[in-house]
Amino acid sequence: MASANVLELTDATFQQTVASSPTLLVDFWAPWCGPCKMIGPIIDEIADELVGKVTVGKVNVDDCPAIAAEHRISAIPTIMIFKNGALADRSTGLASKAALLAKLQ
Repeated sequence: MASANVLELTDATFQQTVASSPTLLVDFWAPWCGPCKMIGPIIDEIADELVGKVTVGKVNVDDCPAIAAEHRISAIPTIMIFKNGALADRSTGLASKAALLAKLQ
């Protein structure tokens, strides 16, 4: 079950969320992607542990192709971290919880 602390970002909400979140972790994913299913629980745990400190969102690349194209998402999962509206980090593929938490520091 997905965490209630993870925002489902869409074409309508993505830019506003980036602009209004001091620190934002975004998981670009798709429901058919095996590695995306594997990293999903890690994203949920981070959202629950860092509630109030980090905003966590997910973008379904099948539902939001414009956002995926704008950010040149060519492989998933891709994790992007924005700080004060600017891209601070980008990684593709599976990552450990420890690695993601380190990037958020």
